[in-house]
Amino acid sequence: MNLIRPMLATLSPTVVEGSEWVFEEKYDGIRAVAGRERGRVRIWSRTLQDLTGGFPHVVAAVEALGNGDLLVDGELVALDPKGVSRFQLLQRRGTAGGSPTRYAVFDLLEQNGRSLMARPLTERRAALETLISGRTPPVFISRRLVRDGKAAYREAKRLGWEGIIAKDERSPYQPGVRSPFWRKVKVRKESEFVIGGYTLPKGGRQHLGALLVGLYDGPKLRYVGKVGTGFTQDTLAVLASKLEKLRMDKSPFDPPPPMSDATWVRPKLVAQLVYAEWTADGKLRQPAFLGLRTDKDPSECTWRDRER
Repeated sequence: MNLIRPMLATLSPTVVEGSEWVFEEKYDGIRAVAGRERGRVRIWSRTLQDLTGGFPHVVAAVEALGNGDLLVDGELVALDPKGVSRFQLLQRRGTAGGSPTRYAVFDLLEQNGRSLMARPLTERRAALETLISGRTPPVFISRRLVRDGKAAYREAKRLGWEGIIAKDERSPYQPGVRSPFWRKVKVRKESEFVIGGYTLPKGGRQHLGALLVGLYDGPKLRYVGKVGTGFTQDTLAVLASKLEKLRMDKSPFDPPPPMSDATWVRPKLVAQLVYAEWTADGKLRQPAFLGLRTDKDPSECTWRDRER
């Protein structure tokens, strides 16, 4: 089975307008492509990390989708009681009271061994709707909104979604490309940051106090703040174990932040954070930890492409 990297959306500060655009929910989960070849299913991330073993119920659902070879693109998600995807719920899958993982499918790239990637989105979506029609969870088709972008954004904000994706319905599927044919507009301020260190715990907290995070500004890792909320005891323990193996003597940030109680680590881990806004001096205001992103490479977390 040939693995492809998924098509990526370009971040847009405003909602696009025009009759060619359709609007879908932006899910807050793990991007995943699923392929079936000669009855065997594989699932992989945007960085080609194999996810098959971690989601057996999704594998079984993809096995049951029609006949022949196929390739679909979507997002692995966990939904809250209101049906809104939350990355932190996905992090807790398999624990007591955790939300079940579902697969929100939004594109059909291959069917019966025939590539559909050169076909316009309208055709691919119609074929996908036929394929998914009548199916029950964990697989479902991505939610579409009205064709008015501003109204779609208001509805996403009202429902508490992460954002919306605008897609040009005339466009082909471009694997591995961050394409202007897809535009993402965020409602919630969430993004990924590189972990470059941590502070010591205080009071009754164990393992660590706050994570020190940054974004790459060219070749340099630029310090953008520390996050000390959003952790559970379990996540603190997991983070401490992972960070202990990455310890180093010198700060990875350039310039290094002026702090005496920091433990520095090699910048190998990516954290997803939610935050209120950016301050005037380029620091995060009121950040909170949501989880680790094993599907993102630190080099993808850049100052130039930060979400403002």
